Amino acid sequence: MTAVAEGRTRDAVVRLVLESGPLTAAAIGARLSLSAAGIRRHLDALVSSGMLIEVEPRVSRHGARGRGRPARAYALTDLGRSSFGHAYDDLASTALRYLRDTGGESAVSAFAEHRAQALTERIELKLHADPGNRLVAVTEALSEAGYAATVEPAGTAEHSGMQICQHHCPVAHVAAEFPQLCEAETRALAEVLGTYVQRLATIAHGDGVCTTHVPQSPPGRH
Repeated sequence: MTAVAEGRTRDAVVRLVLESGPLTAAAIGARLSLSAAGIRRHLDALVSSGMLIEVEPRVSRHGARGRGRPARAYALTDLGRSSFGHAYDDLASTALRYLRDTGGESAVSAFAEHRAQALTERIELKLHADPGNRLVAVTEALSEAGYAATVEPAGTAEHSGMQICQHHCPVAHVAAEFPQLCEAETRALAEVLGTYVQRLATIAHGDGVCTTHVPQSPPGRH
């Protein structure tokens, strides 16, 4: 399964849990026509990224549970729920339009840089607490912010190296109107990785996944 297809499947899992409440792996697999092994892989990834959490299954009003250990259920975290906040998208877009009308494009750019700096600081805090591979720190920080990020080899002659894949974008609707958000984020990634990076695709522009090409291993700690 491609990264784009996996991202769409995981979005479908999260949406199903949002609409139906806590569900077991078997129930989710049945609703989405996924095998037991397939659904487990997606659920493990969503738990790791902070979108879902394992909870005790709901008990019926009669209190009957049947024999044996009850299957664990999966529920949305605050992070997972926030990814569906379209009302917040409207509010953010309205606020940025007002900022642009009163302060000009430079004010929007300044806000985008401020937001990107918060991501940089999150990554640096991770590295301070647990020095290691910077690409891993980047993907963990992005996932905590709701982007469901992974890192993988680029795997093409044209783009060798690694690529960061963001399978979800909680601000996609806003970024579609204000590309400064994506541009500032890209510069922040280049800064923290210490190397040139290139955005190949963005969800805000209609792509299935945001892909950032990192042409070589970042210098420094590994």
